Amino acid sequence: MTHVLIVDDEPDILELLSMTLRRMKLNPVAAQTVSEAKQALQTQTFDLCLTDMRLPDGSGLDLVKHIHELFPSLPTVMITAYGSMNIAIEAIKSGAFDFLAKPVELERLRSVIQNALNLEQQQQQSDEETAIPGIIGRSEPILLLNRQIRKVALSHAPVFIHGESGSGKERVARAIHELGPRSDAPFIAVNCGAIPSELMESEFFGHKRGAFTGATNSKDGFFQAAHGGTLFLDEVADLPLNMQVKLLRAIQENRIRPVGSETETPVDVRILSASHKNLAQEVLENNFRQDLFFRLDVINIPVPPLHERMDDLPLLIQHILQRLCTSLELPVSELSQDALDALQKHRFPGNVRELENILQRAITLSDGHIIQPADLQLKRLILTPSDSTEEQTPASTSQAPQSHTQDAADATPHEQAAHTLREGESLDQYLEEAERQIIQRALTENRWNKTAAAEQLGISFRSMRYRLKKLGID
Repeated sequence: MTHVLIVDDEPDILELLSMTLRRMKLNPVAAQTVSEAKQALQTQTFDLCLTDMRLPDGSGLDLVKHIHELFPSLPTVMITAYGSMNIAIEAIKSGAFDFLAKPVELERLRSVIQNALNLEQQQQQSDEETAIPGIIGRSEPILLLNRQIRKVALSHAPVFIHGESGSGKERVARAIHELGPRSDAPFIAVNCGAIPSELMESEFFGHKRGAFTGATNSKDGFFQAAHGGTLFLDEVADLPLNMQVKLLRAIQENRIRPVGSETETPVDVRILSASHKNLAQEVLENNFRQDLFFRLDVINIPVPPLHERMDDLPLLIQHILQRLCTSLELPVSELSQDALDALQKHRFPGNVRELENILQRAITLSDGHIIQPADLQLKRLILTPSDSTEEQTPASTSQAPQSHTQDAADATPHEQAAHTLREGESLDQYLEEAERQIIQRALTENRWNKTAAAEQLGISFRSMRYRLKKLGID
């Protein structure tokens, strides 16, 4: 029989909770004070504790801390008055699994209870059973990360994910969503640093027709799109301060006002956020609002950099090569032992994203299915600052090799002077367009004989096939 400790001094609340638990085939045990609850914990084993915040002889927060210290495997849910979000956040940081707001909604109550009981069952699983799709590795840092993901996935609390660029923060966010009770609802990922400041409010909250010049139709924003599901705010530290204020209010009130609307719209989203920056430091430097920081950083999950889990490198390489070669309809490449040794000595400042870029380039440059150290081009990563930066950008891995440089040298004065980006154009777009022009010119000069064009460019036919497919050249 599953036993649940209920701690509340209001008879109506105790009766409501007890009835709900019995209908779920659970056995409720009631206590009205902190001391009664502590005594019950000493004499009986429980699978879950539900406690009110205000109790006659103390605070439910003290009880949460007591349970977390002496009974760390016992999930605890804090029940707070409506609007007491700060207390709920403090409870979670003190060890509570989740929180409920009064008046208690029965559907939400049942969901939280079921999730908390599922958590206890998962805590009994072995490390081998904690593997999560999309999170590759068996090292101790990854096993710990997987356990954290499974634990927080069942909660409704906001989670802040921090780690170096390229370490896989969005993968962690997706895993939290997919393992949680909102998995059937949308997962909306937003790169906060990629949205023009003048469009942010409309993008986040939507707008009504005629709200501004060009608004010919009404449009939902990210919050509406994620309704019932998860909103992932990547690089949240890049939000301007004026937008931070509006985001904070939306999170606090669970309501948003579309641009041009006179009424607010209720929204139900779970907020996950991430940044490679130290958000606490950003607060100290007045770049990020402290109140928003406390709302987002309720649960904190660090993602280990690749150099701290190098035991996972062979598994990662195998997984990435399989995926890349399959997408290109090529036989799966393998690394020679010398190539693997070279990668194991590399520091990977760009983490897993850099590893993927290196392998993508190696597949392109290798003559055959065995990747050699020269195909990895690891030395080019430390030649110039621009090279090391480039490695962190997935789209930049497909630059043409030496022939590209030669082509640039042979270009007309006008072409040489045109090495500036157009407004709104990224470096990756510029390089991709340059590569496309070079390959198309070589194909034209060789009457679209792909083998001859590849030979002229100094690349293998395998590499030519890859580039034609990637650039969409028929």
